[in-house]
Amino acid sequence: MKPPPFRYHDPRTVEEALGLLAEHGDEARLLAGGQSLVPLLNLRRVRPRVLIDLNRVEGLDGVDAGAGVVRTGALARAVGVERAPAVASALPVLPEALLHVAYPQVRTRTTIGGNVAHADPAAELPAVLAAVGGDVRLRSAGGQRTLGWSAFFSGRHRTACRPDEMVVAVDFPVAEGFAYTFSELTPKLGSFAIVGACVGLSRSGDEVTGARIALCGVADTPVRLQAAEQRLTGGAVDAAALEDVRALVAGAIDPPGDLHAPGGYRSHVAGVLVVRGLRRLWGAPA
Repeated sequence: MKPPPFRYHDPRTVEEALGLLAEHGDEARLLAGGQSLVPLLNLRRVRPRVLIDLNRVEGLDGVDAGAGVVRTGALARAVGVERAPAVASALPVLPEALLHVAYPQVRTRTTIGGNVAHADPAAELPAVLAAVGGDVRLRSAGGQRTLGWSAFFSGRHRTACRPDEMVVAVDFPVAEGFAYTFSELTPKLGSFAIVGACVGLSRSGDEVTGARIALCGVADTPVRLQAAEQRLTGGAVDAAALEDVRALVAGAIDPPGDLHAPGGYRSHVAGVLVVRGLRRLWGAPA
């Protein structure tokens, strides 16, 4: 298949790209890695009149892992973040989750900003962003703003990004004392997740001092399981706590069914992945 006709622009600066967005608004689409947009164009599921290629825009591909946050530029490639020693040291769950994104060849093109902006319900990075309480930085010709993850994701493939705005950076906070793990179930290696879980714990001896649990693949947006987090905080990750958490996970979500898995199966898998993640983290040295 071939895409519908469109006008192509190849800006070299952020200001030039934002000017094009201001001019064309919702008639334009941004091209970054292209791993999602190009198939949609070829299937004619999207029909932009204008395509703005960001790949030669300077200053959007940086990765900074200092000052309590991992900040990735919108054009930072997934494989670069995955292999960056500073990221692995500051927030190891980020490269851990990226290893689940498709295949290495795909990750050489995938961008962090594009992945987050695409807002796929099964995507790994939005779940990590939710677990760590991350932010998305947006910019337009008129200014810039920062949205927390829950304000940014508004639905299946929908965000609060306005037609004249673009993602310029994604912030993954590094909370002192927290350890995280990510796991997912897929039909086969490299496929979209049926369910994914990002689980985090902080502890003092045999007491949980903080918990973070976020899921992908169970709703139109990432889901934080605050009731389960509260149940864990102040106690130990023992058999009773794990059973309570499993029940709280099932009670907090109502996943849709599709050709890959019925909703009830997704709910069961979500509980299994969360419990496995908690066991893995609790078994590590305090």
